[in-house]
Amino acid sequence: MYLATTGRRDTPAPPRTVGAGRRVPGTVLALGTVSLVTDISSEMVTAVLPLYLVLGLGLSPLQFGFLDGLFNGAAAVVRLLGGYAADRGRGHKRVAGLGYALSALSRIGLLLAGGATAGIAAALATDRVGKGIRTAPRDALITLSSPPEALGRSFGVHRAMDTTGALLGPLAAFALLWATADAYDSVFVVSFCVGLLGVLLLVLYVPAHPPAPVPPAPAPRRRKAFTALRDPAFRRILAAASLLGAATVGDAFVYLLLQRRLDLPVSWFPLLPLGAAACYLLLAVPAGRIADRIGRRLPFLYGHLALLGVYATLLTPAGGPALPLLVPVLALLGVFYATTDGVLMALAGPVLPADGRAAGLAVLQTGQALARMLAAAGFGAAWTLWGPGPALWAALAALLLALAGGWALLPRDPFGTPAPEEPGAQIPERRTA
Repeated sequence: MYLATTGRRDTPAPPRTVGAGRRVPGTVLALGTVSLVTDISSEMVTAVLPLYLVLGLGLSPLQFGFLDGLFNGAAAVVRLLGGYAADRGRGHKRVAGLGYALSALSRIGLLLAGGATAGIAAALATDRVGKGIRTAPRDALITLSSPPEALGRSFGVHRAMDTTGALLGPLAAFALLWATADAYDSVFVVSFCVGLLGVLLLVLYVPAHPPAPVPPAPAPRRRKAFTALRDPAFRRILAAASLLGAATVGDAFVYLLLQRRLDLPVSWFPLLPLGAAACYLLLAVPAGRIADRIGRRLPFLYGHLALLGVYATLLTPAGGPALPLLVPVLALLGVFYATTDGVLMALAGPVLPADGRAAGLAVLQTGQALARMLAAAGFGAAWTLWGPGPALWAALAALLLALAGGWALLPRDPFGTPAPEEPGAQIPERRTA
């Protein structure tokens, strides 16, 4: 059943030993540290960006949704190039480092742009391109250095460290804005310095070729960028992720809706992501371990049920204290990311061959990101034309339909069998029917 389920027909699954993979590989910890530092840098800017563009520069929700979706789409397309380049000669670290460096340099672009919309757009595009280049090679390094049955745990640890940076970034931005009387330039300067530190950590501590826990199977010499699309299981994963991504309202819109519903002071806006980040941080590792235990399909789908809860909570009648609205929205948003982000990569990783893993993950991330680009532009247009309430109702209905489609499309992954109780026992090899 293993080969039939995953679509791989070249090699059987390796035997799994109880206790194997309990120790998180050093490459994963090093990449987690790089992501922690880099996320402090990026989230300092991300936390104030909607406020800066919508309230500071006066962009409409339609304009903001279009720009946000456009930049995410540009990053998604660049992911394909980054993934393909990383697989050639196993240059995962080199390509990831280029992406981290571009993101750090984009902070200087924001500083030099001043209030010029074109300069800000160019700087944001550079940041998203850098993120697009680095994501697939980084995730490929995680899958290549971790045993397949422990990928959920490895991604959970990495995402927890990454989210620690996402938690600290808005705090740093809030402190800087408070100390400098809303001087955005100070946020951009500090963000640039922290971003450079992340690049240095990558160069010094992440190995260029991490030892693989399972020797890769021999592969053809020439592998094309879209070879992964020939695999039926991967195509189903890609279709499900893209369908659900098309019904995902961006975080920035969720925070803008919260700020308007609760009439929060502008200075408190950068703190809104902290609640979701804290919940994500607490749940990332447990969610990864559960996904390794029961399979990654169900946690991924249940995570989108949590997102459905976010939409429903935002649609509750206005009025009353802020906490009954604020806490559930941020908590459910954290649950959504903890059970979907790394879990999706862990679900797709074993389906892909080792020498084409970065390109395959890039295709998956690109499909999901392009779908979210359409969702951001569509929600921004619906908000502008109909208002926030009808736009949210439309998003809720779309997500319900996408969940039904995702349930039908997602294949069952092979790493959901409970481990034997006897120490040292091996899980028998899954065979084709």
